[in-house]
Amino acid sequence: MAFELPALPFAADALESAHMSAQTFSFHHDKHHAAYVTNLNNLVKDTDLADKSLEEVIAISFKDPAKVGIFNNAAQVWNHTFFWHSLKPGGGGTPTGALLDKIVADFGSFDKFKEAFKTAATTQFGSGWAWLVSDNGTLKVTKTPNAENPMVHGQTALLTLDVWEHAYYLDFQNRRPDYIQNFLDNLVNWDFVAKNFAA
Repeated sequence: MAFELPALPFAADALESAHMSAQTFSFHHDKHHAAYVTNLNNLVKDTDLADKSLEEVIAISFKDPAKVGIFNNAAQVWNHTFFWHSLKPGGGGTPTGALLDKIVADFGSFDKFKEAFKTAATTQFGSGWAWLVSDNGTLKVTKTPNAENPMVHGQTALLTLDVWEHAYYLDFQNRRPDYIQNFLDNLVNWDFVAKNFAA
């Protein structure tokens, strides 16, 4: 069973009003994400991982230094798929209901959550990801390098932002803080986050 590249959950040009160009998605989804899928399929072909779920491949390969290439590609397939769903046209703003209540309870205020998230995303040196996670029932902001994700640390991902340069360089060049602020203001899919929180 080969892994497949999932379609974007929105048109490639759907986020242009929020400063994320169709050109960015043509490279990021159609080239980078697609390459991870192709590489993963090539790496697991004719192995005992070929019929495992993506999550199983990530868990198994993370624990085995000999499978670092498999882990990097499998985790990047999962991370990118999750990231696309963390975005939506007309997104951003403030969540509502139980999710907002929990954010306020665990961070002190929604503004404090945003500051923590911006700090994590800004200070992730080099390539990586910023996350909102549930860790044994407590919401936390984390950051991970390269392909690493919360799953391998027993945490549940609720939201992510890709801070690899290929995620934003065409639209924001070296202005990562502007990219992060734009994500929070205009792109976060709080419906997706609430669904993950309620699961």
